[in-house]
Amino acid sequence: MIDIKQIRETPQRFKDACKAKGFEVDIDKLLALDDQIRQVKNELQDIATEKNRIGKSIPKLSGEEKEAAFTKLMELKEKEQELWIGGQISIRWLHMELGETEAKFDVDDALQEFDQLMRLVAQPSDEDVPSGKDDTENVEIRKEGKVRQFDFEPKDHVQLGLDLGIIDIERGVKLAGTRNYILKGDGALLHWAVLRFAMDSMVAKGYVPFSVPVLMKDETMTGTGFFPGSEDQTYRMEKDELNLAGTAEVPLTAYRMGEILRADELPLKYVGLSSCFRREAGAAGKDTYGLYRIHQFDKVEQVVICENSIEQSNKFHDGILANAEAVMQALELPYRVVNVCTGDLGRGQVKKFDIEAWMPSRGNYCETHSASKFYEFQARRMNLRYKDPATKNNMFCHTLNNTVIASPRILIPILELYQNSDGSITVPEVLRPYMNGKERITKS
Repeated sequence: MIDIKQIRETPQRFKDACKAKGFEVDIDKLLALDDQIRQVKNELQDIATEKNRIGKSIPKLSGEEKEAAFTKLMELKEKEQELWIGGQISIRWLHMELGETEAKFDVDDALQEFDQLMRLVAQPSDEDVPSGKDDTENVEIRKEGKVRQFDFEPKDHVQLGLDLGIIDIERGVKLAGTRNYILKGDGALLHWAVLRFAMDSMVAKGYVPFSVPVLMKDETMTGTGFFPGSEDQTYRMEKDELNLAGTAEVPLTAYRMGEILRADELPLKYVGLSSCFRREAGAAGKDTYGLYRIHQFDKVEQVVICENSIEQSNKFHDGILANAEAVMQALELPYRVVNVCTGDLGRGQVKKFDIEAWMPSRGNYCETHSASKFYEFQARRMNLRYKDPATKNNMFCHTLNNTVIASPRILIPILELYQNSDGSITVPEVLRPYMNGKERITKS
């Protein structure tokens, strides 16, 4: 969520941000509601001040003056009660100019509408984020690793998996519907090996490991910025009013929500391994082949919560990107890093780096990681603060997150790039200790 003071001061900046990111938000209406609500709040403050003045004067008065003071005090209390109902500001009818039209509204409704609009406002991106409409206009920063040139006709990951008996998509679909799969034998072991290697790598860097719930309350989804906006992509447990999280970012970032941290606790560096669930609504006919775009997968996610400092956020953004790159380099997978353009950024992201691995069967670099920087956007929504030792003020934290590894998508480049002419798969060296020393996957 954005500080309303910033929107008041530079409304055009936020109009431009919403347009650049592809979100439709009526900033003018938001500011009109804000102005009316502030007027009511000011009136309440004036009433409180006058009540306090009269209350102090009553002991010094007598006779008719004292009676008049009591009468005035009762009138003020009645007016205050009209304004304040149920712990929220509530005026029965007020008038507001909206362009040429005069409209009546209840401030309770105005507060609700104001809150809804505030949750929709997009955060402006950093100045060095490229302008663009979608992921086709992301800007390459660099390439790492060498793309393998085959001296035989390579197979894709599905063909390899079927021939080796380690992937079964047909029965996965039979059991759970489209975009589902089963990994078995060495396929399952390779999947777990990648995740365990990534987790161990992050723990060695000082990140605290977490095993987290995947069913999240609406409050948690809203606090981390997934609601409103991602409801169509989220599996909803209607009976229990819970949601299956699409990433461990949600529970990790919200772990301390509503708390005031000590400054000496920061930065908090967490890493979590969880199953993730995405409906992939609107993706019919897109990337349906194989293991690329699926409903359920497992992911190791890193989250950093740091002080309210752009300099610190930038440092940790580079750091979490480097952590993911280190895993890719250890796996010896060729990849590139891109600076994500405005049209491909989420509502709260100010900047995002994507890592894209080379996938032979797709003939391109394809996304495997996203490193996101939010400043205080998520922390405001979650009311996650720390006490600044210098000013003694409570400050909103900054938050960041990035994929360390996500499987089975990462199995696509591993299987395809490590395949041999006889159809076997060479196990990446760093994964062998997690597979009981196995060097090759062959047909059993």
